[in-house]
Amino acid sequence: MLEIAQKEGIRTKFIDHKSFSSRKEFDEQMTAEIELSGCEIVCLAGFMRLLSGEFTKKWSGKAINIHPSLLPDFKGANAVRDAFEAGAKKSGCTVHCLVEEMDCGQIIKQAEVEILENDTLNDVKAKILEQEHKIYPEALKEVCEKYILRCNGAPSHLT
Repeated sequence: MLEIAQKEGIRTKFIDHKSFSSRKEFDEQMTAEIELSGCEIVCLAGFMRLLSGEFTKKWSGKAINIHPSLLPDFKGANAVRDAFEAGAKKSGCTVHCLVEEMDCGQIIKQAEVEILENDTLNDVKAKILEQEHKIYPEALKEVCEKYILRCNGAPSHLT
């Protein structure tokens, strides 16, 4: 992913969580780098680490995440496998606001996929990934539009 961003001229920064003695220190460094970049909205994808309460509070209302299930069903790191093994007939993906409790933020957008009888786990993962690539940019656009309205003093019922 970093290579793709760099090819597009997007500034990148890799912060190795293993070089920090605590999650709090890692999150503080991420916040410092995010602020240094001038970033106003944080978008998480494939970020398989729990973030500290300080980080989630700092970026409350300005951070979104994508999760490979139809939340509130199948939270956690193995959501696709869990849905598949449970015999679910459908699954999907959810873009949601980042909050301290894992996979519990307000839902922004969801996409559903059907799990067919002959589907393998990899088939389901591929279907979900395809939908993630569709709805994440759409959800980010919605979040940005609301953010711009809020910054421009729009009435609260529009934000």
